[in-house]
Amino acid sequence: MYADKDYIISLRHEIHEYPEIGFELPKTIAVVKRELDKLGIEYTEKYGESSVVGIINPDKDHFTIGIRADMDALLIEEKTDLPFKSKIKGQMHACGHDAHTAMLLGTAKALKAMEEKITCRVMLVFQPSEEGIRSGGEELVNGGLMEDIDVIVGLHIENWLESGKIGVCSGASMASSRNFRVDFYGRTAHASLPQTGADALAAAIRTYNNIQYMLTREINPFSKYVCSIGKLEGGTTQNVVADHSYMLGTIRTFDMELDSFLLRRIGEIAKNTASETGVEAVLETSLQAYVVYNNPYISELVLESAKKVASGIQKMPEKLSSEDFSHYLTKKPGVFIRLGTRNAEKGCVTLPHNNDFLIDEEAFAVGSDTCVQFVLDNMSGIDMEKVKESDERK
Repeated sequence: MYADKDYIISLRHEIHEYPEIGFELPKTIAVVKRELDKLGIEYTEKYGESSVVGIINPDKDHFTIGIRADMDALLIEEKTDLPFKSKIKGQMHACGHDAHTAMLLGTAKALKAMEEKITCRVMLVFQPSEEGIRSGGEELVNGGLMEDIDVIVGLHIENWLESGKIGVCSGASMASSRNFRVDFYGRTAHASLPQTGADALAAAIRTYNNIQYMLTREINPFSKYVCSIGKLEGGTTQNVVADHSYMLGTIRTFDMELDSFLLRRIGEIAKNTASETGVEAVLETSLQAYVVYNNPYISELVLESAKKVASGIQKMPEKLSSEDFSHYLTKKPGVFIRLGTRNAEKGCVTLPHNNDFLIDEEAFAVGSDTCVQFVLDNMSGIDMEKVKESDERK
């Protein structure tokens, strides 16, 4: 309808062959800048490391719509037979960020072609490090991006959803994400003289068990959360009391008060256990993503636009996975959109972060068209009173 499907697919293939990690994205950024230059779209790199923000109608800054795509890949060895499979060993676009980047360039091309009739400013946000420990989204927010944007949308492929459909989960749609690490420092001793040491490994195991008890007895069973410890390691050999051990875990929740409670209790349990066992416990944590909250009114506007270009629309369920798109939504309202790329006949059924991940490229034009249509339908502005009234958060 608006987007050049072949253009998007060709760019996706080029980006897919050279997947890059985190903030180290020289080839991907070069493609983005090359295409923006060809299209005559000005851009800036001022908002954050390895970011590129293209600008349609830079002088029409009375109302600005942001559209975001992430660019980074994953540390996964690709196991597909695609003719454009990864040429970098151990790295793969296994979450669709190559498609997101290509679709945003497709959106840019379509919008540029009709720039004169668009009455607002559009900022095309090409973001690094969505998958990394350090959030690219947070970096752009700290760099002042959202001071220049009124409403923002993001698009992500979805292999739960049939190809060509658009899905939105209104309200709280994805969980916050917090990582934590607890280190235990004890004192070595010969295994036959355990009373002369302080067993850091035993303290870690006891802490693990006490955390599990806390999760089953102190949390409302109707709460939506995950608190998982994925690694516990300590000691050096069989006949020495361990003087160091550590655990790594993650907290996912839709309630930031619960996030704070869980973090506090983990710290208290570790500290109390350490005190009882004669070791020291040190807790470190980082909040990688907030709850992704899709404003209900803007969600309706997105779906109205999608009806005009997609094969269908669908309400999406909540997910306990996370997205650093949430950082933008702490500053301004917006919506994280799902583009269906599932096609069983083509084998496009595998979920993201798998080494045989495939997506239906026929859907890409729908993704770009949805973003273009949203701009066309809302370029005169969005009623911010309705946006505020629809916000269900207390």
